[in-house]
Amino acid sequence: MRNEFGSSPFFILVDHAGNSVPRALDRLGVSEADCERHIAWDIGAAAVAHLVADTLDATLVQQNYSRLVIDCNRAPGSAASIPEVSELTRIPGNIGLSESQRTVREREIFWPYHDRIAAELDRRLSEGRRTVLVALHSFTPVYLGVARAWQAGLLYNRDPRFAKVLMTLLRREELLVGDNQPYSVSDATDYSIPVHGERRGLLHVEVEIRQDLIADEMGQKSWATRLARLLPLAHQELMASERPQAP
Repeated sequence: MRNEFGSSPFFILVDHAGNSVPRALDRLGVSEADCERHIAWDIGAAAVAHLVADTLDATLVQQNYSRLVIDCNRAPGSAASIPEVSELTRIPGNIGLSESQRTVREREIFWPYHDRIAAELDRRLSEGRRTVLVALHSFTPVYLGVARAWQAGLLYNRDPRFAKVLMTLLRREELLVGDNQPYSVSDATDYSIPVHGERRGLLHVEVEIRQDLIADEMGQKSWATRLARLLPLAHQELMASERPQAP
């Protein structure tokens, strides 16, 4: 956790911040090179999130274990929770797992992460604090041989309000921004936004940034500066638009 008692309304999650694998799992039988690829983590996302969180004095919770061990943005027990294949790469250490082996990963990695998020959100609610949930991710520029032109994507499901305002601001900067692209949020494919955002009735957005744009320090600083400027502006504009008009 970063900035545990941060004053900002923004509460930032990075579900795929790291590519660590417990030593006992012997790197899941995957090469070191593959563990550095996008299949293992969201490249650049944590660095951007740290800069945004520090600029805004926002609380940040991140998951440092690789999504190949267990994906903390997928419901436990789903096919994508512990993938046997990621893109076209087999994950030998995930094949043929027993129920007890799966349960260990959920108990040791998945639930501590989400329990901490829930506890922090409960505390903020008890203090009467406004919260805007921001899940920060990154996506590979080429997936299964298909190039992705978007520089960023904003994802949502039932409540598009905050995403739409932020999308307008990003597009004003002449950026190609995907509207629920290259992914979209649903109960079947996601966990963090549906559970911590939608069920609690919080304003929220999932931000996806193309990885080649944040692979180095310069790109990370550039995108962090942009988000730290536009996130509060989007919040202000949305609150103003929803404020009751005087008769």
